[in-house]
Amino acid sequence: MLILEYPPCSTCKKAKAWLDSHGVSYETRHIKDENPSFEELKQWYEASGLPLKKFFNTSGLQYKALGLKDKLPTMSEDNQLHLLATDGMLVKRPLVIADGKILTGFREKEWEQALL
Repeated sequence: MLILEYPPCSTCKKAKAWLDSHGVSYETRHIKDENPSFEELKQWYEASGLPLKKFFNTSGLQYKALGLKDKLPTMSEDNQLHLLATDGMLVKRPLVIADGKILTGFREKEWEQALL
């Protein structure tokens, strides 16, 4: 299992503590230092079955600074994925890649069903 995280993020810390408490092993990747590529994001998005907007950190400063709330609806999926690939801080975190399961953000019930 791979977790893309931003180490100072409190939600990422909670998610890792939850995994640790349930004995789930994982590897981490710093989402800002090693931003996911367009190809990775496209693959994960297609495998997830989630709306593409779920991959955006909609509460992040960068999202707000770029005015993406108004711009995303008019952008193609490829353009949105290319945008996500430019800056890890635009990507919702933690982002979990595990045995064909893709989880964005930390919601305990969802994680319980998917990972335990």
